[in-house]
Amino acid sequence: MIRLRDYSSIFSRRAFTDILKYNDYSHFNWLCSKYEMPQSSTYFDIIKTAYFLISKHYRCEYIYKNELIKLLLNNYGVKNTIYFSEFRVRKSIADIAMFNGESKVFEIKTEYDTPRRLDKQMEDYKGLFDKCFIVIPKSKVNEYYDIVDPLIGIITMERIGGKFQLEELRPAIQNQHFDTDALMSCLRIDEYKSIASSLGFSLDGVAGYDLFKFCRNIISQANTQLVKQHFLCEIKKRKNNTALLKKYPMPIRQMMLSLNLSKEKADKLLQSLNTNIYQS
Repeated sequence: MIRLRDYSSIFSRRAFTDILKYNDYSHFNWLCSKYEMPQSSTYFDIIKTAYFLISKHYRCEYIYKNELIKLLLNNYGVKNTIYFSEFRVRKSIADIAMFNGESKVFEIKTEYDTPRRLDKQMEDYKGLFDKCFIVIPKSKVNEYYDIVDPLIGIITMERIGGKFQLEELRPAIQNQHFDTDALMSCLRIDEYKSIASSLGFSLDGVAGYDLFKFCRNIISQANTQLVKQHFLCEIKKRKNNTALLKKYPMPIRQMMLSLNLSKEKADKLLQSLNTNIYQS
């Protein structure tokens, strides 16, 4: 288990940003020095080996996110659809958020998680997203099914014959509740200003320190469906690399999404990872 956890540790933002920013492979070199990595000649070989082993024996959150992204890309594609990893709403951080004609959120609970914080997380998400899902191991259905709000969809993950299968065990029901504070918590200044303006209000003369409160009041009194439409429009304007994901190797897609890498940086990362071990 310790060895598998060490393997999973390379799928961290720091390990990848160290390579991108500083050409620093120390975490990968540490893994090579601690364990004999079979058939590894480049750093990307290490990634492929580690990914295969932890996907088989230690399905951590990175594996779930990566396999879920693969499923979503296959089902919804990238036309008019964008994805975000670690999308903040209030004090909760959603594992995967998806936006197209509607908004969906996916909260992952692996074999190593508990449902302890799930109620609070879902309460935050239900105030913003049209549909909410949890993604769980198939082996944990009995633990979660009866304690999860019936509005929440349940997706199970199971590894069969070397491949992952995800099944929508229970569909999500459209949320009717809408929470202005949940919306404001994830918007940037230019976004909530744009929404307020789109709702027909002028911001001329509003002091900077009053903008948040002013815009919040406008949004809270507006038609909910109209606000949601403007929200989706603003979110889709954000810089996002969804369209690139399928063009890069599967094991690093979640990291690309998490770091929101441009094509230039993604190419640089892949080139760096294809460096021979210890020759970096």
